[in-house]
Amino acid sequence: MPEQSSGEPGRTGTAMITDSYGRIINYLRLAVTDRCNLRCTYCMPEAGLDWRSRKELMTYEEMLRICSLLVKMGIEKIRITGGEPFVRKDVLPFLQNLSLMNGLQELTLTTNGLLTAPLVPELKRMGIKSVNLSLDTLDKNRFIRIARRDGLDKVLKTLDALLADDIAVKINTVVMEHCNITDIVPLIQLTKTAPVSVRFIEEMPFNGGTHPVSPAWSYLRILEHIREHFPGIQKITDAPHSTSFNYHIPGHKGNIGIIAAYTRSFCGSCNRLRVTPTGVLRTCLYDAGTFNLKEIIRGGCTDEELETMITNAVLKKPTDGWEAENRLAAQKSAQQSMATIGG
Repeated sequence: MPEQSSGEPGRTGTAMITDSYGRIINYLRLAVTDRCNLRCTYCMPEAGLDWRSRKELMTYEEMLRICSLLVKMGIEKIRITGGEPFVRKDVLPFLQNLSLMNGLQELTLTTNGLLTAPLVPELKRMGIKSVNLSLDTLDKNRFIRIARRDGLDKVLKTLDALLADDIAVKINTVVMEHCNITDIVPLIQLTKTAPVSVRFIEEMPFNGGTHPVSPAWSYLRILEHIREHFPGIQKITDAPHSTSFNYHIPGHKGNIGIIAAYTRSFCGSCNRLRVTPTGVLRTCLYDAGTFNLKEIIRGGCTDEELETMITNAVLKKPTDGWEAENRLAAQKSAQQSMATIGG
C-alpha cells in the first residue's frame, strides 16, 4: 500500500465520516459479487440463489469511484467480500487498482479459499497483509455436508499458502448446533502450531430462508465449551472496533476469537459501512439498505451530491443491530442471504 502522510496517527487527513452517536466510520466492506462456488447451509438454499445479472452488478469502474470518494471522506480500510470474490472475472486487476489508491491504509479480503491458493503470491505483491478464510470444519465429510461441495483440500492449501507468504490469517467458523460443535476443539488446535486467529461466529439469520436461527450457541456458550477443554484460556486485549472477543491459550502461537454476530454485543463501537454487489449502501448488516449507489451514479450524480447523500445516510445509522432490525421489520425479509448483502 502507498505510504501516506498525516497530522493524526493512523489517518490520511482531516476528513472523517461520523454518525449521530459520534462513531467515526473508517471501514468499508465491499461485496464484488453475489455468486459463490459453495452452497453453505448457513448462507443459502441448496439450489443457490436468484443470481443477479451482470448489468445489475456494479462495474469495477463504479466500485473504484465509490471507493475513491469514500477514502477521501475518511475510509481507511476496505475489505473485499462476496459471495466469493474470486469467482468474479478480472477481480485481480481491480484489487491491484484498489491497492494503489491514494489514501487507502489497508486492503483485505474474505474468501472461502477454493480458488485462492494460486493467487496468494499476487496478493502478497499487492500489499495485502491479512485475509479472512472461511472454514467451518476440518472433517472432509462434514465439509461436504455444510458446503454441499467438496473443497476442504483446496481450502487447506490456501491456508498453507497464506501462512507461507506471511499473510495474517483469520479463520472464520460459523458455529451451528447439531452440526459442527465437534469441530471447535480441532480448529482451536490449529492455533497451537500456526500463528492464526480462529474466530467462532454465532450463526446469523441470513441463510436465504432455509431454516430458523436461534442463539443456542451464543458467545457465552461457545466460551464455556472452549473453557471445558482449555481451562487455561486467557482473555487478551481486543483491538479498537474489534467485532470479536479475543483469547489466548498459553503455549499456542495463535489466538481465538468469538464473534457475537447474532446477540450483537459489539455494535457500540461499529465503524463500518457495507456496499452490496448491486450497489446498495448499508449502514448496518441488519438493516435493509439506504439507497443504491450504482443507480445514483448511473443517473449522473456528481461526487459532491454523492458525498452529501452518504453523509446523511451515516447520520441515520442505527445505534445497534437490534434497532436496525426493529426499525425496518416491515421491509426485512427472512429470505436474505449473506451472499447478497456482503456480510
